[in-house]
Amino acid sequence: MPYTPSGFFCDRLIRERERRDGEGSLSKPLRFSGQDFTALKQECLTKKCLFEDDTFPASVESLGYKELGHKSNKVKNIVWKRPKEICENPQFIVGGASRTDICQGDLGDCWLLAAIACLTLNEKLLYRVVPQEQSFSEGYGGIFHFQFWRYGDWVDVVIDDRIPTFNSQLVFTKSAERNEFWSALLEKAYAKLHGSYEALKGGNTTEAMEDFTGGVTEFYEMKEAPKELYKIMKKALERGSMMGCSIDSLVPARFETRTVTGLVKGHAYSVTAVEESQHKEPKVRLVRLRNPWGQVEWNGPWSDNSKEWVSLSKGEKDKLQHQSAEDGEFWMAFDDFKKNYTKIEICNLTPDALEDDKIHKWTVSVNEGRWVRGCSAGGCRNYPDTFWTNPQYRLRLLEEDDDPEDNEVACSFVIALMQKNRRKERKMGANLFTIGFAIYEVSPMHGNKQHMQKDFFLFNSSKARCKSYINLREVTQRFRLSPGEYVIIPSTYEPHQEGEFILRVFSEKRNTSDEEDQQFRSLFQQIAGDVSTGSTGRPVRPVSAWGSVSIVLGWDLNTEGFSLECCRSMISLMDMDGTGRLNLQEFRHLWNKIKQWQGIFQHYNSDQASSINSYEMRNAVNDAGFRLNNQLYDIITMRYANESMNIDFDSFISCLVRLEAMFSKSHTNTSPPYYTDPRSVCPLLAMQVWLPYMVM
Repeated sequence: MPYTPSGFFCDRLIRERERRDGEGSLSKPLRFSGQDFTALKQECLTKKCLFEDDTFPASVESLGYKELGHKSNKVKNIVWKRPKEICENPQFIVGGASRTDICQGDLGDCWLLAAIACLTLNEKLLYRVVPQEQSFSEGYGGIFHFQFWRYGDWVDVVIDDRIPTFNSQLVFTKSAERNEFWSALLEKAYAKLHGSYEALKGGNTTEAMEDFTGGVTEFYEMKEAPKELYKIMKKALERGSMMGCSIDSLVPARFETRTVTGLVKGHAYSVTAVEESQHKEPKVRLVRLRNPWGQVEWNGPWSDNSKEWVSLSKGEKDKLQHQSAEDGEFWMAFDDFKKNYTKIEICNLTPDALEDDKIHKWTVSVNEGRWVRGCSAGGCRNYPDTFWTNPQYRLRLLEEDDDPEDNEVACSFVIALMQKNRRKERKMGANLFTIGFAIYEVSPMHGNKQHMQKDFFLFNSSKARCKSYINLREVTQRFRLSPGEYVIIPSTYEPHQEGEFILRVFSEKRNTSDEEDQQFRSLFQQIAGDVSTGSTGRPVRPVSAWGSVSIVLGWDLNTEGFSLECCRSMISLMDMDGTGRLNLQEFRHLWNKIKQWQGIFQHYNSDQASSINSYEMRNAVNDAGFRLNNQLYDIITMRYANESMNIDFDSFISCLVRLEAMFSKSHTNTSPPYYTDPRSVCPLLAMQVWLPYMVM
């Protein structure tokens, strides 16, 4: 039985993600670049001046870095103007936002505009991204704001209304109405989110769809699409899902080239409606699409002026909203749609996008991770020597689906692996990695938290895996597996590729990931107080905190807890706001690191004596991702080894905490002497700079 949206994200999901005092939620989005829209607008109104955004200035840097950079002739005649300098009586929205308000300019971001067109079909979604009560008249201060979902959190992006123009015409996205500017300003806010306009060149519609909704996208190749694809599409639109499609081009030079039928290869389209015509029996299934160019349409059957419309009654035409206009929107028969398009993507909504009163059915857990060269960037299964070093995530499926297929006892879940920040880092040469994941079944004998070693993967095949490794921002797939315990291995295809990711797991029934999440929250409350009261947390207590954690997480280390010195180091490392206390997010980040380091410690703690030999410390530090010279390894041994040349767990964690602090501060260039990276200095200088901090 094929997947249909009615059995998936249509029901409200439960999001179990910790946020400090609700920050990052729709009701309290994070402030992008630390800018408070309300405060900045009030300041402008008080001073009677127009806002100028110094974090995304009206300059070449905001346009781009290569084709739109300083050396490009394209930018020489571009002038940044406010709407009131472009036309008389500018309006934010004229007569309601609609899909015809989006016309592509001189930027290859059709993927973004196709998603914006889909966004206009759902008013509730639209005004989440485009907050209402913004205008160029009442309370105008030259400042606007938009909200986007960003890797698990909602962020509020503030911009000024200076827009790139050429001869007083908008260079990039524009509306069919010359005095309407919401779509151009939305594009600017999205460009700011990614660092520049040029960063938006080329992409996949699903990126923007998910950034507008927090949803999860599933792809269908037309040649492999299920028989019930039409019903899937219709149900998806009824449920508020967003949908796009495209025609692949095997030759890059032929991207965005028009075919004889009026369709464009390598170009993103919006799917805006799925209907049936009463033309004759049997009924004709139709699909309505829109080209973000605002022109260039299908010229085959059911196109704007085709003969098929002649036999339809006026009422039927009105129902289908048929009109003959060069606006980029057109109908085509579903069979022609399948023949001409090669791929369709459907972005299903999560509760971050729509809040309703439906029964809670699906749960989602969000896991943040990183592939680190030499430590946790192991590549795919083709590289058995390093594959096992990739991050590993346990998933225990406890209850079967309520409506099993073919009486099969199984649990349904969806895995979505998304790589982070690659578009924003394009100016530094970054491209999307080829990513994917595999799922292995593990038995209770492997332990609840044990990092599976190389031999396990050599002698066990995967239970399931993504269909293919691919260079998309996100790889998503739906699975049905028997109840049991599994480990998910997200990875890049090639080893030694560094990057950040989030792994989302949607399951129809609650699983141990959710239970552990609740246990973690309870643990934090036990140590720090009631989170709901707004408490920011307090320093981890040496003995009682470690005892509580060991019970909750199932660790069995023969230790009395962290020393006060170690606790102070951990607080210093994770205290990002300088309060001397850890909030829930900081505490989780810290504990995730400690869990990773604990696995490394246990790997070298072969005799279970709660300590590792100092000679093993070099390998352990390497496994943690730090590359030091010989002098620094000598310093570590002198500082942390006892008389028997062993290093206990407390000392091991203290060492890694300080290394983490030094490396992170050396990369942010905050203050000397942290700017010196021991991986690139001479041994004598390394000892002079780092020794005081290793022995403090």
